[in-house]
Amino acid sequence: MSLKLRLTRAGAKKRPFYRIVVADSRYPRDGRFIEIVGTWNPILPKGDPKRVVLNTERIQHWQKMGALPTDRVLRFLDAAGIAKRPARNNPTQAKPRKKAQERAAAAAGAPAPAEGAAPATPTT
Repeated sequence: MSLKLRLTRAGAKKRPFYRIVVADSRYPRDGRFIEIVGTWNPILPKGDPKRVVLNTERIQHWQKMGALPTDRVLRFLDAAGIAKRPARNNPTQAKPRKKAQERAAAAAGAPAPAEGAAPATPTT
C-alpha cells in the first residue's frame, strides 16, 4: 500500500478548508482516508497559529510507516521543523525557448523594415 500525507478539500464554495490526511495514493482526493493528522485554513492570515494545525506525533508515526508527503504538505512540515524540504532550482526555466531565441537573434542582426513603409531609394 502506497501511503501519502496529502490534503483533502472541505468547506463551502469559495471558502476552502483542507484536512491533512494519511491516505492510500490510489484513493480519490476527497475520498477515503486512513487518519486525519492536521488541518489547513487558507482563509486565515499567515501569522495565525490556527492556520496550519499539525499532529506531529501521528505525522512522524506515519512517516516511519512509509507515508510520503505531497509538495504542499511538505512545505507545512518544513515550516514546522518536522521534515526537510530540499530547495528547488531550475535555471533553464527562465531562459527563452528556441523560437524566442531565433526572434531575438533576427532582431539583433538586422532590423526588419516596418510594414507599409516605402522601400528606401538611393539618391543620385
